[in-house]
Amino acid sequence: MDILKIQEVIPHRYPFLLVDKILEINGLKAVGIKNVTLNEPYFQGHFPGRPVMPGVLITEAMAQVGACLILAQEEFKGGIPYLAALDKFRFKRPVVPGDQLRIEVEITHVKRNIGKMKSAAFVDGVLAAEGEMMCSMVKM
Repeated sequence: MDILKIQEVIPHRYPFLLVDKILEINGLKAVGIKNVTLNEPYFQGHFPGRPVMPGVLITEAMAQVGACLILAQEEFKGGIPYLAALDKFRFKRPVVPGDQLRIEVEITHVKRNIGKMKSAAFVDGVLAAEGEMMCSMVKM
């Protein structure tokens, strides 16, 4: 999925669209890319002279890849996934301008309108962040 297709699937828009490409959706797994550039608005204040992508925005990028994955499931097409819970999140290395996040998400459990996913983000093959997310699907 390129950026135009992603915008057809999830409602996020600049400056809060934090996934640039979905490389793969295969069953219950997805891989997405976030290119981190100095042009991101949050780098003005986080941190001046030493820009670091906030962990909460790394988490959001992971959630957006998860949203693309869950909305690819037939029973959830056309809905909106609301983030319901985060668990076991760990941040292993700073993410800085010039990095490319490779985000891998896997649906581990679905019951009615609740989905649970494992996620991990890598920079150059090195784990940058990982955790579990839960979302609640709302029909539109």
